[in-house]
Amino acid sequence: MRSDTIKKGLERTPHRALIKGTGVPDSALEKPFIGVATSFTDLIPGHVGMRDLERFIEKGVHSGGGYAFFFGIPGVCDGIAMGHKGMHYSLPTRELIADMVESVAEAHRLDGLVLLTNCDKITPGMLMAAARLDIPAIVVTAGPMMAGRGDAGRRFSFVTDTFEAMARYKAGVIDDKELKVCEDNACPGMGSCQGLFTANTMAILTETLGMSLPRCGTALAVSALKRRIAFASGERIVDLVKNNVTPRQILTRDAFENAIRVDLALGGSSNTVLHLLAIAREAGVELPLETFDLLAKETPQLASMNPAGEYFMEDLDAAGGVLGVLKQLDGLIKDSPTVLGLSTKELISTVERVDDRVIHPLTDPVKKEGGIAVLFGNLAPKGAVVKQSGVSQAMMKFEGNARCFDSEETAMSALMGGKIVAGDVVVIRYEGPKGGPGMREMLAPTATLMGLGLGDSVALVTDGRFSGGTRGPCIGHVSPEAAEGGPIALVEEGDRILLDIPSRRLELLVDDAVLLERKKRWSPPEPKIKTGWLARYAKVVTSAYTGAVTTAD
Repeated sequence: MRSDTIKKGLERTPHRALIKGTGVPDSALEKPFIGVATSFTDLIPGHVGMRDLERFIEKGVHSGGGYAFFFGIPGVCDGIAMGHKGMHYSLPTRELIADMVESVAEAHRLDGLVLLTNCDKITPGMLMAAARLDIPAIVVTAGPMMAGRGDAGRRFSFVTDTFEAMARYKAGVIDDKELKVCEDNACPGMGSCQGLFTANTMAILTETLGMSLPRCGTALAVSALKRRIAFASGERIVDLVKNNVTPRQILTRDAFENAIRVDLALGGSSNTVLHLLAIAREAGVELPLETFDLLAKETPQLASMNPAGEYFMEDLDAAGGVLGVLKQLDGLIKDSPTVLGLSTKELISTVERVDDRVIHPLTDPVKKEGGIAVLFGNLAPKGAVVKQSGVSQAMMKFEGNARCFDSEETAMSALMGGKIVAGDVVVIRYEGPKGGPGMREMLAPTATLMGLGLGDSVALVTDGRFSGGTRGPCIGHVSPEAAEGGPIALVEEGDRILLDIPSRRLELLVDDAVLLERKKRWSPPEPKIKTGWLARYAKVVTSAYTGAVTTAD
């Protein structure tokens, strides 16, 4: 065992003394040491229930013949961090989380890991660490929140009934009382936000990749099933250690393609592009950005999930969950291993029923193409990403006048001040990985567009990124970013911009000679943050089209 390095032999007498100082008995020294990386915090609804799951994981580890050690991992709630300085820290914490899990596992020579996670950057950070370390690991996502309940069967959700409600209130559509009703019911309890936002999309993809047990991706945070999955994951990690089943055996190219197809079929968050690219890099799997678009053209959208559709995570779970989606996609899915020991195809064969009202069959898709499209053009030579599942048919092709803003805050001010009108293309730049720094999510402006009724007449283009709760014609991840002198930095007020999603085009309708002259006059702005670790992050982070990873290369 790896842990023998710290517990066997004469030279390890001091090490054993310290281990015993934590209360570990002699009998435990013969067992696998299992690290449980827990992102419990009182700050995030998706994580407040983890103390309970920790107990069940620990019971499972000990029942399986291992010894569990807990260590803490930080979490940032994207919703709470949204729209202010805090959002600069969200995406970069993904790298911190991966580094912290690696540090503890290597320094203490842990034999295996249970990764207890739930929200946006935490789950991909954990998976990056698992792939990097390549020691036996299993992921437990803590589960989605239930939808809020109101009169006459009304169901509330976080994005629709907070960010978009704020804009509806501004437009005079709802009053103070209705706004308070939304605020009080949008988040009824623990769990990750109810729709197919980034947290739930990543939980689903973790199960699809084979790194979680069946049903883990959709089982509700409040369910007894989630406790049983936590227990079973604790037991299973000991078997994985004994059989030396490691993440890189599971995180194959086929597994990533399966995950992308499930993401496309459900119309999931565009943030998964960044995360899957980053995880694949750690796993040593080549996964170009173009892969998402190639698969999107042959993978139809099979579900209409909140925020762009009607169904919530609880509906998806009841309809068959991840295995239900895989069953409907069966002809497109490749066989790959999972932490359970059964292959993907073997798991699909166990599915007896899928509610095709929620998860449509391939013969009756919601849309002919998958939920994510990758655009190219002179405005995005290295690519841009749009969640086309959330775009109305009227906005699939659009040409408008550029309205340029060098930060999210200035764009929000213009939106809330009524200065954005039909026919505009809102350009928000210097919000990329380097320029942000941290590539902030921009749920506030996108939700405001929808709440103000501009979703079918105004587009938004940014080198930043969007929440999984975003819907509408919002194009993110524009690469190269403005801070690197990308074409988005050269856009001027009033320029015409063409968006053509079916043709995968994003074009700035300005002559090349004019752009060349603008490029000669351009100089990078002063960094927005000059102190602390984000200043260091900005110097080493790569572009969005590579996953916005940090590298020493």
